[in-house]
Amino acid sequence: MNTTDWKEALGKAFNVPVPVDNEVTDATEQPVEREDAVTQQGKERLDIVLERKGRNGKQATIVTGFTCDDEALKQVASTLKRALGVGGSARGGEILIQGDFRQRVLDELTALGFKARII
Repeated sequence: MNTTDWKEALGKAFNVPVPVDNEVTDATEQPVEREDAVTQQGKERLDIVLERKGRNGKQATIVTGFTCDDEALKQVASTLKRALGVGGSARGGEILIQGDFRQRVLDELTALGFKARII
């Protein structure tokens, strides 16, 4: 029975050094800090896109470019959905609004203090 660790076998197969368990890699030293949505306002530009593919012909307005955590993103999405009177969701740095509301989403986001553009 072979007791070779799978990491060692993979390292040998691809000729890549294998980190020791107590050795810290650069990727784990500095985790990416996610800001809340309020501190992101005015710093980075958000993109507003209309998407039709994969939705059985229905349209969806997608807002991308958020760098905040999912809880803050859900609060911004909730504000947008209430202002527009439509449904949607928020996850993974994107807000999905059901329907074609690109201009109204742009107006609401600029009123909240975000920089945004329609693509």
